[in-house]
Amino acid sequence: MTGPVAVHPLVSPWGRFGLYSFFIDAPEPAIVDTGIASSPAEGMVPSLEKLGRSIEDVRWILLTHGHIDHLGGAHALWELTGRRANVVIHEADAHLLRSRRAHVDQYVDVRQQYIHNPHAVAEQTKAASHVISGEMEPSMLVKGGETISLGGDVTVSVHHIPGHTPGSVAYVVDGQQSVFVGDAVQIHGAANGFPGYEDPAAYRASLRYLRDEVRPQHLYLGHPYRGADGVPFGVELDREAARNALQGSLDLGARIDDAARRYLRGGLQETESVYSPFAPVAEELGYTGDPTLEPSPFFSTMHGHLTQFNQTS
Repeated sequence: MTGPVAVHPLVSPWGRFGLYSFFIDAPEPAIVDTGIASSPAEGMVPSLEKLGRSIEDVRWILLTHGHIDHLGGAHALWELTGRRANVVIHEADAHLLRSRRAHVDQYVDVRQQYIHNPHAVAEQTKAASHVISGEMEPSMLVKGGETISLGGDVTVSVHHIPGHTPGSVAYVVDGQQSVFVGDAVQIHGAANGFPGYEDPAAYRASLRYLRDEVRPQHLYLGHPYRGADGVPFGVELDREAARNALQGSLDLGARIDDAARRYLRGGLQETESVYSPFAPVAEELGYTGDPTLEPSPFFSTMHGHLTQFNQTS
């Protein structure tokens, strides 16, 4: 490359935490992740105008994974580009771009087992309809290992980093190691104070891969995840902060895994605790957040540990 490609964060408020997308100012500009349905028009358009760019300039929409707050604005953004932008997602998460109902099914399959809210399915269905701007077929499915040209000599490599979701990917601006990971580096979690991932072993393997193989010079996170002291790391991390975030995520992931394995050996125990049936794990880890607040990472993560335990025991 002739020089570093500029990266600009684009924030969209939603609920208890901000959603962050990133504008890669390349010859064929890209936006990584899209927030929710309102994010492109209300957040991205004015932010890009301040940079002297137009939403119509965007030629690539790079989705790090399929969760509602990262792809909810994809269809709306695609429309604002005159339907000229290429929408990229990993094949394992593509069903979440194609179908609003897939998000509801995911809730029913996992969190509904632990959160006993009789209105939850209706609430999730309403949220999916409101927050996801439209169902669509991706322009490009990736598996990891691909290289995407953003024009000129700017290329982005795709790295599969499953764990948070099966189809989580990192996009790396080649030559400057600017790495966009969405929610794949959770540290101590965001607003709920607990990291969220579906596959514990894959999550930690992906963290090690990012730390040891990718080695970010600049790491961009989808939310301002927090350290053990509750202080947000921010979403634009330099090399040292990135390494600390990766190691902190690994350390906590190992602690959760150890506590979960020891507890699950005795079998699940239903109690009156809001953390039931995983109350002893929350107690050992000192987790005091409300696990019923969506997206309820405590139960998603503990379900992942239960699934892993059942598969290996």
